[in-house]
Amino acid sequence: MRFLDIRFSMDIMEQSDPFSRRVPALAKLVPVNLSERAYVKIKKMISDYRFSPGSRLNVEQLARDLGTSRTPIWESIRRLEQEGLVKNIPNRGVFLVELTHGAAIELYTVREVLEGMAARLAVQRISEKALEKMEKLVGEQEKFVAEEDLVAYSKSDFDFHACIYAACGNTILREMLENIKEKARPFEMRITPILTELFNDHQMIVRAMRLRDPLLAEAAFREHNQRVLRQLHADDLDSRIRHTHIPPKGRKP
Repeated sequence: MRFLDIRFSMDIMEQSDPFSRRVPALAKLVPVNLSERAYVKIKKMISDYRFSPGSRLNVEQLARDLGTSRTPIWESIRRLEQEGLVKNIPNRGVFLVELTHGAAIELYTVREVLEGMAARLAVQRISEKALEKMEKLVGEQEKFVAEEDLVAYSKSDFDFHACIYAACGNTILREMLENIKEKARPFEMRITPILTELFNDHQMIVRAMRLRDPLLAEAAFREHNQRVLRQLHADDLDSRIRHTHIPPKGRKP
């Protein structure tokens, strides 16, 4: 019964015979969806930055780590490939996708507009509990910024933005933003130069939510994304300059 969950339905059968006993109904065997379980776990590994963008995913090792056969792993990989998170290259293997600078710029350009809208909608809906969670996350981020712990900061940042998504009250908008967030994970960029500013943006966003100011909340979130866009453009320009070969004066190329 290794791959089955057994649930007992204790339906009591009252017999007219005074000497009868209470007899449990037959146990219902509910099969566990191994593919779904593997999919959730592998996706969490990606979310926890267990793999670097462009790195190879070892199917055999994943099967051993998750205690399952290769079939659920391959089914999960097909789903992740459809979502654009991994790519399966014949005769080479499965790799976590690596977002290009151009794709990242497109992604954050769209995200700026959608997150601004979500913040504006969330202002009047967000609960006290959600605000307290955001404040707690910001408190943790202060430590991560001081230590330049980029992985911990990124995880906390994901949870911070999720609070706004959950409070916006628009299911379609929330799904779009969560999809964009997932697509942004397999991308490495230099956020260290702007880490303090990103943290300050989070403080401003919480302040705007506390003030219940929709325009301020939208502006703060859009500026937050614009800051990332400026860094992306700077990184892209720096990369192109470094890869441009300019021969020294007096020498022919």
